[in-house]
Amino acid sequence: MKLLTKFIAIFASIAFVATALTGASAANERYGKQKVVYHINYNGGDGDKAYRGALRNIQNHINAVGKDNMEIRVVLHGNGVGLLKSAQSNDKLQMDVTSLKTQNVAFNVCNNTLVGRNIDYHNDLFEVFEDDIVPSGVAELSRLQMMGYTYIKP
Repeated sequence: MKLLTKFIAIFASIAFVATALTGASAANERYGKQKVVYHINYNGGDGDKAYRGALRNIQNHINAVGKDNMEIRVVLHGNGVGLLKSAQSNDKLQMDVTSLKTQNVAFNVCNNTLVGRNIDYHNDLFEVFEDDIVPSGVAELSRLQMMGYTYIKP
């Protein structure tokens, strides 16, 4: 039954994205190409509601502009690293993160947070690899803004 539920959720996500992309060419004319950094440094709240809301904002942004017109980074530090920690056991968060990654969204994790909170990214976080780690989340936000990324804190 759980497999059927996952299949239905994945199918619904694909259908939603396909429908959203049909209007992408008109949106491209309006929005053009965009570079955006999303900043997450807060707790997910009850049932990871805040994290899911942030990921939904990112998906809505992609739907409006088109994944081929987007460069998106999500910088996680402090309590925001909890998003990928919760995703270890939360199927909905796993699906959202995986879906965004397939649309070229990069998730960057602050090394200062990992060291300060004794978090092992190999074992404690969902789908984090060495290339995803940045020395400082705050410094990364500044660096990306200097490179022309628009800052958004959902």
